[in-house]
Amino acid sequence: MKQILFVDDEPMILEALERTMSVMSREWTMRFAGSGTEALKLLEEKPADAVVSDMRMPYMNGAQLLHEVMLRHPQTIRLILSGFSDAEVIMKCIGGTHQFIAKPCSGETLRGILCRALGMQHWIQNEKLRALVTRISSIPSAPSLYFEITREVESGNGSLERVGQIIAKDPAMTAKILHLVNSAFFGLHRQLSDPTEAVMQLGYETIRSLVLAIHVFSEMKTSGKAMAEIQKLWNHSMATATRAKTLARTEKMDKELVETSFTGGLLHDIGRLVLWANLPREYEDAIRLANDEKLPLVETEETIFGTNHASLGGYILGLWGLPAALVESVVFHHFPSKVTGRSLSPLAIVHLSNVLELQSGQFATDPVPPTLDQTYLTELGIWERACAWQKIASTAAKSAEADEKNPVCR
Repeated sequence: MKQILFVDDEPMILEALERTMSVMSREWTMRFAGSGTEALKLLEEKPADAVVSDMRMPYMNGAQLLHEVMLRHPQTIRLILSGFSDAEVIMKCIGGTHQFIAKPCSGETLRGILCRALGMQHWIQNEKLRALVTRISSIPSAPSLYFEITREVESGNGSLERVGQIIAKDPAMTAKILHLVNSAFFGLHRQLSDPTEAVMQLGYETIRSLVLAIHVFSEMKTSGKAMAEIQKLWNHSMATATRAKTLARTEKMDKELVETSFTGGLLHDIGRLVLWANLPREYEDAIRLANDEKLPLVETEETIFGTNHASLGGYILGLWGLPAALVESVVFHHFPSKVTGRSLSPLAIVHLSNVLELQSGQFATDPVPPTLDQTYLTELGIWERACAWQKIASTAAKSAEADEKNPVCR
């Protein structure tokens, strides 16, 4: 049975939690602590699979408690409940939290979040991946604005205008969204100055994906070479995402799969982002080894870390409870043949788009560009089309290289 520890300094809230969570008593063993100190004592007696703590507590607040849990019991899933309105401020003071949960939160919602988080533990059954996760102190927090937009649209009476208003509540996000949608990646014919305009032009699904990606990249603080590498990752991710959307539309995939492909393109390298932010020296070693041995970077990651960025990225997205098709497109984008069953999915599109983008050389992030999985794409029946797209990418790369050498083009 899974071991869950709930922490709150209000006895009435703990009693309410105990009643609400009792429906899970056949699957979970639950304990309740009235302070951070009591929680740490209980964890010393018996570790927990997950700790859920309130933010506001005297002497030791929830952020401080979960930081201690991270140091003492790094394998434990750590979630925090807070009624604070400004989630971004909270996130800056939380280094050891996997997920922020805004209050008020219903018992059903909390149970669902816990079930998803606990269910994702199968991503780290590999001991080497588990060991890597325990070394990482800064994992991107769950993007509350992304889920707020999702709730608005799925409410039944949501509107694009309301989505724009939700984004406008966050001035920093608004500025980043407008800067991005006015960039060459989207090629709009006029400059947009309002988030609602951006939603109207690109659709809520695309804007929601951009909110998610911007949040993730903004949270990872770096300096020096790592900062420059993360900027390259951002450019590559945007290029991969826009290519993925184009290919998915070309293949006449339905709207939901097109948007999942776009989001997968944005987030397929989130594991690299986390490794650069947390373990930059080791990641430089992986790149150096790839250069020296002429090996794909994903292989030298296995040598240095015992696992790779794709598995790490899938773990993080799964922890947030994002859709399985999206998680799959991240975990297997280098090795799509490992997935059972064959269908034209976001995974196939992200695999294609990532390889074509890296082979184009526009935003190179790999010392040795990966290759297309011919067996997989042949079984899908799109190998010939993939070869045609690859030829187009190669021609574009040669053209760009010629322009770079031609002083007239500068």
